[in-house]
Amino acid sequence: MDLTHILQLLGGLGLFLFGMKLMGDGLELVAGSKLRSLLEKLTSNPLLGVVVTGAIQSSSATTVMVVGFLNAGLLKLEQAVYVIMGANIGTTVTSFLIGLKISYLAPIAVFAGIMLLMITKKK
Repeated sequence: MDLTHILQLLGGLGLFLFGMKLMGDGLELVAGSKLRSLLEKLTSNPLLGVVVTGAIQSSSATTVMVVGFLNAGLLKLEQAVYVIMGANIGTTVTSFLIGLKISYLAPIAVFAGIMLLMITKKK
């Protein structure tokens, strides 16, 4: 590892930390009591991290958002730990499921999804 790699690493780390600070400050400015109460309700369940990671498909993005919420004072440390652990567990479960050879179930899942879309009513 030469000097160029070290400088690039430090520059990337600096940009990451700057982005975290900027996001935290922005969240602090726009966050009202409604967002705080919403996050309080959503993070009362430790399994939320698994759901969030499944929705956005990135435990890293989930972790960055949670740290931003933590820095802005929107989450407590215990809530942040639950969500981050759930995100990492969700990523592990996703990797495990990908490793299984269950591609023959895909057409069944697609059919079930289409049937659910057709029989449910939209508001």
